[in-house]
Amino acid sequence: MKKFLKEFKEFISRGNVMDMAVGIIIGGAFTAIINAVVGNILTPLINAIPGADGTSALQIVLRDPVLAEDNITVLKEAVILDFGKVISAVVTFLITAFVLFLVLKVINSLRASGKKFAEKQKKTIEKQLKKGKITAEEAESAKAEIVNAEQAPATPKETSEEVLKEIRDLLKSINQSKSE
Repeated sequence: MKKFLKEFKEFISRGNVMDMAVGIIIGGAFTAIINAVVGNILTPLINAIPGADGTSALQIVLRDPVLAEDNITVLKEAVILDFGKVISAVVTFLITAFVLFLVLKVINSLRASGKKFAEKQKKTIEKQLKKGKITAEEAESAKAEIVNAEQAPATPKETSEEVLKEIRDLLKSINQSKSE
């Protein structure tokens, strides 16, 4: 059990988990936006398609509601097949998938342009080496720097421990300013 907890702590401490958490939060907010657009704009438009009996053409009433003697209190809800809601869910999925496709396309193009730039830099180093402008050691050192830059993250990853220490320090400073 201790080994399992140690592995879990290492997993949580990695920066990727924090990135994933941020992604989930942003994804949740994005989903709320898409649900609002589909639920409040597209679904009413879809349900506005008139049917023969005054209901939506995309709904089938399997059982009418059962009302009390006062005709106001509902004893049993109506059972309705609502194809409009299904269509709305499909539209929500398609919009979400399309936006994620666009985001991934941008990310992949940025990665590809970074690789092209690194290859161009390596070719420039080779040309300088052939012309005798730099030595073989300098060329190897420059190529090693390019490889390290490709492999290194753009920004250093903060561990959860570092983030917690920053939060602690901020809380201390807030408490000190309140007591003064």
